[in-house]
Order: sequence, then C-alpha cells, then structure tokens
Amino acid sequence: MRNIFEKIYSGSKEEYFKRIEQLLKEKKKKFIITANPETIMTSEFDNDVRKMLLDENNDIIPDGIAIVKASNILDIKLKERITGIDVASELLKLGNNLKKSIYFFGAKEEVINDLVKIVSNQYPNIKIAGAKNGYIEDKDEVFKDIIKTKPDIIMVALGIPHQEKIIYKHLDKFKKGIFIGVGGSFDVLSGHKKRAPKIFIKLNLEWLYRIIKEPKRLKRFWNNNVKFLFKMRKIKRKGDQK
Repeated sequence: MRNIFEKIYSGSKEEYFKRIEQLLKEKKKKFIITANPETIMTSEFDNDVRKMLLDENNDIIPDGIAIVKASNILDIKLKERITGIDVASELLKLGNNLKKSIYFFGAKEEVINDLVKIVSNQYPNIKIAGAKNGYIEDKDEVFKDIIKTKPDIIMVALGIPHQEKIIYKHLDKFKKGIFIGVGGSFDVLSGHKKRAPKIFIKLNLEWLYRIIKEPKRLKRFWNNNVKFLFKMRKIKRKGDQK
C-alpha cells in the first residue's frame, strides 16, 4: 500500500493546475485519479484498481483530507488536498480559455441536462462534444461515442470505483484527453446540490458537512475513513518495528 501513497501528487493545487493546463495545451493524454480512502481500500482486494493506481502514466491526487493525514502517518509529506470538484471546476475554466471540447458522462438525466445548460452559459468557448446520463445500461457503448468525438476533457460521474475502472478499460483507445472520475461533482456543478460552506472547506471538514446533510453517510464514513486511518497507523507501527 505504501507504494501507492508514494505515487500521490505531493505539490500544491496551484502547481497541479499549471500541470493540467500544459497537458491541455500540448494535447496530451492523462488519467487523473482522485484518491480517497475508499479508492485505497478498494485496491486491497481489487487487482484492477491496484493496477490502475500503480500505473506510472496515471496521476493520483489527494482528494480527501484522510489521504493527507494517512500520508503524514507514513512520513510521506503532501502539501495539500486537491479535490475532484476543484479539478473539475479548473478544467472548465481552462477548457473555456483554450477553446477545448468536453464530454460529460454520468449522474441522472435531469442533472446532466442542467449541467449542459450551465456550462454552455458560463463557459461559452467550450464545445460540448457529448453528454450522457449514468443510467444507460451499456456504458461501453457510451465510450464508443466518446472515442468517436475525440474530446479534450472527459468527466465521468459513476461513483468510485466504477468511473475509474471504465475510464481505464478504454484509455488505450485514445490519443489525447484529460480523463477524470468526478463522483458527485455533477450534482454540485449543475446546481442540484450545494457544496459545503467555505469555512468547512477551509477547515477540511467537507466530510462533516455531508454527514450533517445526509446522516446515512455516517456508516460509510466510519467504514472508509476511520477504519482506513487505523489501518495506516498499524502499517506505520509494523514498519517501525522492522
């Protein structure tokens, strides 16, 4: 597991945004994986996810504060959290500035429709190459359309690890494109859900805001975040005893 943590991007958010801007300008291909405890824990029993995380061609960014804390426990220093929604928002700005094309795949039909309207209004220079909801049964068929349209930015919102696995499955069929799994970001970007207030974001307490808004998330938080940090401390202790 430590080798995955050593692969996580350790620079600042600002530095990473400059990196993706350059990738877009040069028409390069890059798969950005937003790592949270669920991603790392899944890699323990899912070989496909583990292979994807260890692939040197892919970027891993520390999406959750628990990833930053776990890295510190393992004496791997990360500058800050870089969330999927922040990267998605930046990609929209960069796509607009550089007049790039984008493909949206995931979420409910009403969410995707409102997302297209908002992006068309707020980012008029972006060409929307396609937009499909995440409830389509044959998701591989959607990727055939994505391959055909050759977008510069591809955002997939199907939840972890499904969004990452389908991106990675089809990645070698593309010559260019910035790919990212964005989870529930379409709900926020479309206006269907509000992001946590700035004070929660600043204090790295977005997880708390989400639990307050949706108490049913508490069990998932315990299973993924709390157990995850206990596991990291156990790995650290074993390492220290060697």
